[in-house]
Amino acid sequence: MGMKVLVIGSGAREHAIAHALLSGNSVSEVTVAPGNPGMRLDGINTTQLDPSNHAALIDFVKDNQVDWVFVGPEVPLIQGIVDDFEANGIKAFGPNKAAAQIEGSKDFAKQLMERHGIPTAKYRTFDELATAEAYVRDHGAPIVVKADGLAAGKGVTVAMDLDTALKALEDIFVDHRFGAAGAKVVIEDYLEGQEFSLMSFVNGTEFWTMPISQDHKRAFDGDKGPNTGGMGAYSPVPQISQDVVDTAIETIVRPTVQAMADEGTPFTGILYAGLIATADGPKVIEFNARFGDPETEVVLPRLTSDFGEGINAILNNETPTFTWEDDNKTTLGVVLASNGYPTNVIKGAAIPEIPVDESSHVYYAGVATDADGKLVANSGRVLLLETTADDIRAAQDKIYGVLDTLDTTGMFYRHDIGAKALNA
Repeated sequence: MGMKVLVIGSGAREHAIAHALLSGNSVSEVTVAPGNPGMRLDGINTTQLDPSNHAALIDFVKDNQVDWVFVGPEVPLIQGIVDDFEANGIKAFGPNKAAAQIEGSKDFAKQLMERHGIPTAKYRTFDELATAEAYVRDHGAPIVVKADGLAAGKGVTVAMDLDTALKALEDIFVDHRFGAAGAKVVIEDYLEGQEFSLMSFVNGTEFWTMPISQDHKRAFDGDKGPNTGGMGAYSPVPQISQDVVDTAIETIVRPTVQAMADEGTPFTGILYAGLIATADGPKVIEFNARFGDPETEVVLPRLTSDFGEGINAILNNETPTFTWEDDNKTTLGVVLASNGYPTNVIKGAAIPEIPVDESSHVYYAGVATDADGKLVANSGRVLLLETTADDIRAAQDKIYGVLDTLDTTGMFYRHDIGAKALNA
């Protein structure tokens, strides 16, 4: 009998995690709390427990003989869910509250990088409007304005002109658009280059990197429109050389993991490094304390080893094995989002049947069931369609060949995921 695992979260990232766990031989049962009804199509159980109700989750683990827990999203991590599980003798994969600050506070992350010489944009932190405005006017654009705390990936403004930067400061300090997350603001120099995501499995000072991926943050084709949580991704990223990746591992991932341990906040879980390949080498844009979304949905399908076995090894302080499909193939994923996302989401669109083959998969995110038991859109990002093919063009042709024939009334998607690799 295989292991029983509880996954915390509800989106396409958690669907991909649960699906990858079930695909190996070591895990026989996965429950996602709260999950979504689309996951059940893959034989994944769901339970309507709120990720913020730690006591109920602890009871569920004990009552159901769950072997360990995988925490998907950042909010429960930052709220100390791993600490609460561990206090009750439950193994949970993810950083504790102290280590999760690397995502929970941009100021914490920037100070850590500054102390340890980890390459990132120059920055200043402000806690009130007037001094922040004065700095922006003095510095000029382009400039990057970030709410210090968690804002679901939407608290960052890359301002190409002064007006945009000042408006972003007003959003944070005057309109309190991000609530407590905007009590402080981090203002950074703008960096030029291609972005990529480098995620690692971490256990204290040891880490195992994953293949890199590239996310598409803007809502519309050609990187137009507002920043979203991500509209699609692909892996590998051919225009980022292995040299750049190796440099990032040695100058960013290794010293960051070491610094966290040295400073008494050792990190265990997934460390996500959002990087940019500048003319001066790779630099950090942000750290996350968990799998990225949608990157997870294109990286995990490339795993050729038993995912559950690897995580279980880390939780038992053993050396895990993670093996990956070679870089000759491309995995690409496109998000289907509700009209109005990310600013004014219009829910309720009917979700069509999506044909898939053995090299494609649908990962569901914001879905619910209607009175007839059919899936309907219930959030901004609805689902991600992923496929693996011989190259980027073939993967695009395959995915868009499917999406372009569906009735996607009430939803939209980008038509250019992966184009940066073709144009590089």
